[in-house]
Amino acid sequence: MTGSTREIGWGIAQALAKEGVQVIFHGLGEAEELERQRRTLAESSGVNVGLHQADISQAADVARLVEDTQRAMGGLDILVNNAGIQHVSPVEDFPAERWDAIQGINLNASFHTARAAIPEMKRRGWGRILNIASAHGLVASPFKSAYVAAKHGQVGLTKTIALELAETGITCNAICPGYVQTALVDAQIESQAQAHSLPREKVIRDIILAAQPTKRFVGVEEIAALVIFLCGDHARSITGAAIPIDGGWTAR
Repeated sequence: MTGSTREIGWGIAQALAKEGVQVIFHGLGEAEELERQRRTLAESSGVNVGLHQADISQAADVARLVEDTQRAMGGLDILVNNAGIQHVSPVEDFPAERWDAIQGINLNASFHTARAAIPEMKRRGWGRILNIASAHGLVASPFKSAYVAAKHGQVGLTKTIALELAETGITCNAICPGYVQTALVDAQIESQAQAHSLPREKVIRDIILAAQPTKRFVGVEEIAALVIFLCGDHARSITGAAIPIDGGWTAR
């Protein structure tokens, strides 16, 4: 699974490993710290855990990631596309290179991983592709043009893949979380607090969670539990879905 060395991805990786799933987790960072994570997850779960640091914005690196996973694990049954980056800016000021980077990581990588993984899943007659999209894959917010466009694209890609694979035993779904308290969101909180000279808690309730009726962050463990459910045979008829887990945000 991509983007799995911290926060949402790390929580999903831990949940899968706890269920006995062999995991290749992916991310960029200090090699020593990533190896510590790999070892910790392997020892706590008792399953085979691998680490990969592919640049998933590059199609060739993605192909290598999938090939290495299949070789190390004897196949690839579950693909979780979780990696994502963000930038906030008005459209007219949005740096073109940031737009390209967000499309590369948030959208293009999901296409490249699925494209590389599907042939083996078809041969095995079973597979689960899960794209961790966002509530912003269903609705828009100002100043997040690249992220909203990429996440809408990821939802559309999910539906297309599901239709193409409907008779193969492979499902493809998108999970669309609302706000989760991640480093990415923490950065937005601090930025808003400074910009408006507001206390952190007021920014969280009145700005960040303004559209989230429950007024609480979505828990990583909630997202991980949904991933586990969708990977089971009891979810075999759920495909092509964009499932909100957003505290009521998209119910408005």
